[in-house]
Amino acid sequence: MSAFSDIGDLATLTDVAAGARPVHVICLGLSALDQVWRVDRSFVGRSEKIKAVEYGTIGGGMAANAAVAVARLGASAAFWGRAGHDAAGHEMRSAFAAEGVDVKNFRLFPDGRSSVSGIIVDRSGERQIVNYRGLYPEAADWLPLEAVARASSVLADPRWIEGAATLFHEARSRGVPTVLDGDMADAEVFERLLPLTDHAIFSEPALGAFAGSANDESLAALARFGCRVIAVTRGEGGVSWYENGQLHRQAAYVVDVVDTTGAGDVFHGAYAFAVGAGLDVRDAMTFSAATAAMKCRHAGGRNGIPTINECLAFMRTKP
Repeated sequence: MSAFSDIGDLATLTDVAAGARPVHVICLGLSALDQVWRVDRSFVGRSEKIKAVEYGTIGGGMAANAAVAVARLGASAAFWGRAGHDAAGHEMRSAFAAEGVDVKNFRLFPDGRSSVSGIIVDRSGERQIVNYRGLYPEAADWLPLEAVARASSVLADPRWIEGAATLFHEARSRGVPTVLDGDMADAEVFERLLPLTDHAIFSEPALGAFAGSANDESLAALARFGCRVIAVTRGEGGVSWYENGQLHRQAAYVVDVVDTTGAGDVFHGAYAFAVGAGLDVRDAMTFSAATAAMKCRHAGGRNGIPTINECLAFMRTKP
């Protein structure tokens, strides 16, 4: 039996695919310009030179990639964030627009500096990232919070704390589900955002750094923050989550991995999409795992993000 046949609310997904059920997701946080080098081997820890077999520049960033995933899946996506009024900022803005992402609230600050990343991907598909997070004002008082009323769900990463807290406060007041991309951040960031979060999905390193351990038992310990769902993605190890006092697991889909860059971001975007569409948590996790797996078959953080129909077709063929 395929995972597709296990999805309880299949009608919801097919309605979204047919355009009969509109979904709108606001994604807030980091947008970076990624410079990606593909190499035959990794650095071994000393000064050396490695020949790149391929190079490219593409938009990246956690919430930014999530917004692109939402748009590719067929929903209405808006990205709220900051960049510099520089070449990188304008390139990122153009990339969003080409994907159909609403960029009215992707603000380019004249005195700011955009976030840029250098990414090295080895032949096994694993990657190393160096990121400059950019320089721009922290204040979020310019965000159009009335727009949250039209959202099916909202997602934020931990890179713009004031923006995430402001967005989540507003979403909570309107009953709109909040999804947190729990990437690496200082403890005080999570202590501020988790009480405003309905669905917190950590990376394995971030969970270990914040909770002291990345094991499944740590998820239950974080229930004190009041989140509906606390989860951790483990790459090829799948995803575990704590919900209603119980621990659950979803296996990863087995694919030929070319590049894991952006896989977690795509998972988060697919999850926010699924929750916004009304799927229950287990179905949302299954759908998100499939979407992220499909991305890993392609090089780059955004290449290979599927449409909803491509994802559903993939799930029909996979156990």
